[in-house]
Amino acid sequence: MANLREISVSAALNLLSAFAFLVAFAILRLQPINDRVYFPKWYRRGIRNSPRRSGVCVTRFVNLDWRTYIKFLNWMPAALRMPELELIDHAGLDSVVYIRIYLLGLKVIGPLAVLAFLVLVPVNWTGETLEGVKNLAYNDIDKLSISNVPGGSKRFWVHIVMSYVFALWTFYVLYVEYKEVAAMRLRYLASENRRPDQFTVLVRNVPPDPDETVSEHIEHFFRVNHPDSYLTHQVVYNANKLAKLVQRKKSLQNWYTYYFNKYERTSKRPTTRTGFGGVVGTKVDAIDYYSSEIQKLSEAEALEREKVLSDPKAIVRAAFVSFKSRWAAAVCAQTQMGPEPRDVYWRNLAIPYFDLTIRRLLMAIALFFLIFFFMIPIAFVQSLANIEGIEKVFPFLTPLIETKSVRSFIQGFLPGIVLKIFLILLPTILMMMSKVEGFSSRSSLDRRSAGKYHLFLLVNVFLGSIITGTAFQQLKTFLHQPPTEIPKTVGESIPMKATFFITYIMVDGWAGIAAEILRLVPLVIFHLKNMFLVKTEQDREEAMDPGCLNFATYEPKIQLYFLLGLVYSAVTPVLLPFVIIFFAFSYVVFRHQVINVYDQRYESGGSFWPDVHRRLLIGLLISQLLLMGLLSTKNIEKSTIALLPLPVLTIWFHVYCKGRFQSAFVRFSLQDAMTKDTLERATEPNLNLRAYLKDAYVHPVFKGRSHFESPLLVPDEENNTLVLTRRSS
Repeated sequence: MANLREISVSAALNLLSAFAFLVAFAILRLQPINDRVYFPKWYRRGIRNSPRRSGVCVTRFVNLDWRTYIKFLNWMPAALRMPELELIDHAGLDSVVYIRIYLLGLKVIGPLAVLAFLVLVPVNWTGETLEGVKNLAYNDIDKLSISNVPGGSKRFWVHIVMSYVFALWTFYVLYVEYKEVAAMRLRYLASENRRPDQFTVLVRNVPPDPDETVSEHIEHFFRVNHPDSYLTHQVVYNANKLAKLVQRKKSLQNWYTYYFNKYERTSKRPTTRTGFGGVVGTKVDAIDYYSSEIQKLSEAEALEREKVLSDPKAIVRAAFVSFKSRWAAAVCAQTQMGPEPRDVYWRNLAIPYFDLTIRRLLMAIALFFLIFFFMIPIAFVQSLANIEGIEKVFPFLTPLIETKSVRSFIQGFLPGIVLKIFLILLPTILMMMSKVEGFSSRSSLDRRSAGKYHLFLLVNVFLGSIITGTAFQQLKTFLHQPPTEIPKTVGESIPMKATFFITYIMVDGWAGIAAEILRLVPLVIFHLKNMFLVKTEQDREEAMDPGCLNFATYEPKIQLYFLLGLVYSAVTPVLLPFVIIFFAFSYVVFRHQVINVYDQRYESGGSFWPDVHRRLLIGLLISQLLLMGLLSTKNIEKSTIALLPLPVLTIWFHVYCKGRFQSAFVRFSLQDAMTKDTLERATEPNLNLRAYLKDAYVHPVFKGRSHFESPLLVPDEENNTLVLTRRSS
């Protein structure tokens, strides 16, 4: 168990590593050769020009102006300078709402930390009870926790009262934030420019008809049931195989460009091998080989495209149906509009509707086993990531480990870094599971994957670390105690795990955010592409990788830090400053990234906020239940009865906020829709909405193809009151 010295060593190491990342970032971002890596958003919008286009040879690659290095941290105030309304126009509402989560963390945890240090820390520190407990491992930090208060003491009523104060403050901040975000979303939707998804509804599970094709069936249904508002529709094609061929061809073209550029530089014909990775198989001329492979793929692509367009079986029983007005689309949708074109995940639209239920059931079972079995290696590695575990496995290292510096490094740094390594591939696995479930939009995939990751962190990282840590660290105590005393020992161990979570916050939080802004991997990839694949200015633009806010990975981690802050605010308040530093640092860093780097793949108008709000309340509810369980082991009369209203109030608050605000995130206001339609008819009376929507929901592999025909109505049919059909009945 880490003591105050070891925590200090860990804090120093993580602060130094974070500072080193920041200094490296500040220097690298000033170099002209890296300008496209750290400011790609401005290049894509055509606002920023490359500093490499002018100047002498050296200054095109290296910044020789010493004055810029003196102000190497000026990116921080610059990131905070842009007003929120301007930031919404610049980056979108999704990015702004996401950044507000970090600000919300400061609003919630900041006052809690002040109150906890003013009220609870003195109460805990003067308890002086840990010294009298035999066979119980503790440290200086534990003396500041609730564990230092003797059982049966009236001091615990201070913790009970403060838990109500913390809960009421959290309710107030969450309510104000939910109200503000809902208002921001409504203003955004009301002021937003025309978008295809405002007029479009996604229709799935179209029933089969023996007399009509899917396209004819959809047109017939909507022209009969929505004769005054139906405009057009676009059926969905199963073009997954074609998309793979297109992607494969693009990859081969990159290799062809690489070898061709190499040939131009050296005047020597490059060679490659036809087997896996170009390292095994027959040795051939690289340019001729890739040229031949590209030609074969082009022919296969043309055949597959023709097959998709001509084969009725390639048409999926789904379609994007567009209407003449926003109001009509909102009425038809009843609950939710279709996703915007960038948000559509085309591959999953080809999944039969019946398969979706089976897929989601299988993935739910798989998630259960993933969470359950993942706890085993985490528990084992966590048991080794401490002094006692390492000395048992590697006894010959005992003299080295017992030195103060090495011991401080292991106890204060190793557990957090080991856990972080174990979680590296997890978000990718969970996103793959969400894709298997068959969700049809990228925003739905992100929200679903975030829900899985949040559950995993809650069970394995939070509860798992407490339970496994207790099981391994207090095993000897368990064996010599009667069964009735074991819950008390477990309860005492909950606040004592604060030292582990402090190291985790520093390793995963502080150093992780610093590494995020450094963008080392995109930097290396960009320069590799620039060396081997870039030939024109357009190639250089495509080589930039701005990335995006990875909601599915980042948001669950934020929820974990919220959970730690809420749980330990009344138990071990010394953890709260570490959470506050994480939120403040992250707010500045991600504001900078949103302004200068990230280019969002889609815009949902902050529709993920109800999920954020719900998970925050889950964390608050868990903190209340854990406090109830902890105080039940302290021989406090009526403590459970005194705390019982808290979870009831939390559940009521969730129900109230859901009924008060959630409709703004799942429905399009009919009043706003009518207002925008009326204004649009007055300002653009000659708007050709059909032409505007013509290619909006065409599969990306068909866009730009002149031979692709959308099933649009001709003017004569639109004015015809009779609906043509091929049905025999």
